[in-house]
Amino acid sequence: MKILIMGFSKIKYMPYINFYLGNIDVAANDVHLLYWNRDLMPEDTTVLKGVTLHEFLCLQEDDTSKLSKIGSFLKYRRYALQLLADEKFDFVIFLHSLPGVLLFDKLTKRYAGRYIFDYRDSTYEWFKPYKNIIRKLVKASNATFVSSDAFRRFLPESEKNKIFTSHNLLTDSLAHRDEKEKYGVPSDKIRIAFWGFIRHEEINREIIRKLSNDKRFELHYYGREQQIAQNLKAYVAQVRAENVFFHGEYNPEDRYLFVRSTDLIHNIYKDSNTMLAIGNKYYDGLIFYIPQLCMRGSFMGEKCTENGVGFECDPFDDDFSDAIYNYFGKIESLSFRRSCDKELEKVMKEFDEGKKLCRAIFTK
Repeated sequence: MKILIMGFSKIKYMPYINFYLGNIDVAANDVHLLYWNRDLMPEDTTVLKGVTLHEFLCLQEDDTSKLSKIGSFLKYRRYALQLLADEKFDFVIFLHSLPGVLLFDKLTKRYAGRYIFDYRDSTYEWFKPYKNIIRKLVKASNATFVSSDAFRRFLPESEKNKIFTSHNLLTDSLAHRDEKEKYGVPSDKIRIAFWGFIRHEEINREIIRKLSNDKRFELHYYGREQQIAQNLKAYVAQVRAENVFFHGEYNPEDRYLFVRSTDLIHNIYKDSNTMLAIGNKYYDGLIFYIPQLCMRGSFMGEKCTENGVGFECDPFDDDFSDAIYNYFGKIESLSFRRSCDKELEKVMKEFDEGKKLCRAIFTK
């Protein structure tokens, strides 16, 4: 089978690609990957042996508005359409909502029943034409995966039997569950760490304001730094915060090092999409036995409360820092670890069901 996996960013920023690649026999299938090199910098592709790569080169910053990206999106569409025409694939996997929307006409006419739609962005669900396109994409798909069960509310109920949950966990991490227990670095501070692409300036500025120069805490940021990160770093300098640190971009395996010095995961987001999303760090918290802080009222926050693996809070509350301090002081280690194990067991069961489905599709 000739298969195209259609990504929408650089390879290293699509860890969820492994959910699909890990369940395709590359030796028995002709597997291709389209990825978007947005910063025009080279990256290591040696991990994708046996996969034919198609690099879409187009400079595009990620932390700008979607409206400003329309020109780049249209260039991506033209490139993808040409690739589909030239290669005549048997099956396509769309790793994000937007590529599916951009290629909606081609998909539903030429690839009906021959694609997987990976839905992971609800940002435009308020826009009726977009919402209608999403519904049609789900109906014409062979299978649709959602990265969060909260996203199911946007998808047609009539198609529920072919909608499945994928989980954004990195399975390599499972071999490092005891990383903090074995190699943890002690500190008299409560070390709160964020890792990933640094965005959401307003809420991070408020977190920095509340925690800066509070001697009980340290705040660490690991990840890509574009304009918003630069603004936050300038704010840190402005308020002379001595306990806020930016460590720059990292490789996935670097997490095994900095989880050793992390007491709480900063998993706080607030916009229409992230309030419903389940991010990578939710699974990192379960795997590495690290409590996480989530936005009150978010789907991740509700999951943390329900499963006893984290704390719902709001950086705009006057007692934000005291609430975190009190929560951390009351954590009972053995009970917390049991809660992580129980939730991870449920996640892995769904994860394995998704793997079986993919293997069934690609061994026909």
